[in-house]
Amino acid sequence: MAWQGNVAAMPVQMQMYYQGAGNTTGTTTGSQGEVAEPVVNFLKWFYHFIEKREIYHVENMYEDGYYKISDFYFKDKPWPSPEVVQGIVEEKDEACIFMILYRELYYRHIYARLKPTLEHRFDSYANYCELFSYLLTAEEPVKIELPNKWLWDIIEEFVYQFQNFQQFKSKAGKINDEEKSMLRDDEDNVWKVTAVLNILLQLTEKCNINAQLIAAKKGEPITEEIAGEFGMKPIYAVTGFFSLVGLLRLYVLLGDYHMALSCIEHVQFKDKDMMALVPACQITANYYAGFAYLMIRKYGNTIQLYQHILGYMQRTKQFFQNRSFQADDINKKNEQMLALLAIASTFCPLRLDESVNIQIKEKQGDKVARIQHGDMVFTMISSSVVAPNSFPP
Repeated sequence: MAWQGNVAAMPVQMQMYYQGAGNTTGTTTGSQGEVAEPVVNFLKWFYHFIEKREIYHVENMYEDGYYKISDFYFKDKPWPSPEVVQGIVEEKDEACIFMILYRELYYRHIYARLKPTLEHRFDSYANYCELFSYLLTAEEPVKIELPNKWLWDIIEEFVYQFQNFQQFKSKAGKINDEEKSMLRDDEDNVWKVTAVLNILLQLTEKCNINAQLIAAKKGEPITEEIAGEFGMKPIYAVTGFFSLVGLLRLYVLLGDYHMALSCIEHVQFKDKDMMALVPACQITANYYAGFAYLMIRKYGNTIQLYQHILGYMQRTKQFFQNRSFQADDINKKNEQMLALLAIASTFCPLRLDESVNIQIKEKQGDKVARIQHGDMVFTMISSSVVAPNSFPP
């Protein structure tokens, strides 16, 4: 199976990687068995570009190569273990930033494609702590650069794995005795809500992101006096902004809707800069903020947010459909927001954009009719189905 894409237009080192993909004739042997030559090539070049801070190539390899190789070689199995990869890239320090980042991808892939063990959950949490400590405890801004999409995925996955861990713990009947013992021994140290909240809060404070947003709203330039030394670096400012959205999501899941909205009080949802950095972040922020407004009965705010983002999603639909790893989640969010918008507009009748109105009638028409006729039981059931998955009691 030949790799698809315009190989000739790429740098020579990228051509080597793309031309090799799908060719399984060459392999490297590690503790997990043989690693196909294209995977070895990918890992070596990925390591090289991250170490050399060549952000353009890192972005291409992360947003394109990583997902394609995952689909081709690791659809139903994990990527090579961190120990194997450390040998492949000939890195002596397991605590170097490349290995931390690789472990983030390694565990995220397990969560997405396989079933994580309790040990995976613990190790992934420890790795996130190591990654965030690398950013937060540095005496001066770190030199590394990462694509905005990867920074968003890190924050989103961090919150998701915390949520997943709480749901895992609630299923006591499916946890064996060994896992119960591990949970008892580590319940004060792993995936605690206070620790997760504190990490996200520290990431926002490290770059003075709220001060930056206030200045931006006033049309003032972002200076070091406002942002601080760390906040002037993109990796800190962008991570801090994404952490605000992470806090929004986390507080919504905890049921604290007023606190959730206070986290984003300075965020401009139609901002063409920070909010538009990563479309998936923009959609997530609008979904959770709109739901929080709905729960505190500010239906007009919900309608305003959802009309804007649903129109945006309609215009950029082809962009997401071309990325199969995002399409399902984006389509689900679209359906959820249409249903919530239908509920909000029932309680607060406002004129909707024609394109959004058509979507509601096509996909939620029968539900809207029942809600508008005062079927409150159906309304409650409908809202619970499209609501975020809150934590178990």
